[in-house]
Amino acid sequence: MWQLMSGRVHQVITAISLVNVTSPEETLEAYSTSEVEFDAISTDEMEYYWQSGEPRDKAGAYAIQGYAACWVKHLSGSYSGVMGLPLCETRMLLKRAMVWHR
Repeated sequence: MWQLMSGRVHQVITAISLVNVTSPEETLEAYSTSEVEFDAISTDEMEYYWQSGEPRDKAGAYAIQGYAACWVKHLSGSYSGVMGLPLCETRMLLKRAMVWHR
């Protein structure tokens, strides 16, 4: 996976859904699409990162908030969405559901 991302741009799409537990048909949904550009990553760097244990439980095989940030050349979109929960979209859904009042 890292060989495919090295020196390239990839998309991270993160979806969220709010479900009204008393009325499950009332569902609000949103998604965030971000583009992340990685610098070239050597085989030795890939091995080091794997041995660190950080990427092993990550859906995209990296944690942008961790060591992998040193390879991110450019991010377009939602940083929090790449981390796992797009906060802006979550806030908008909570406002639509009249749960967020600020």
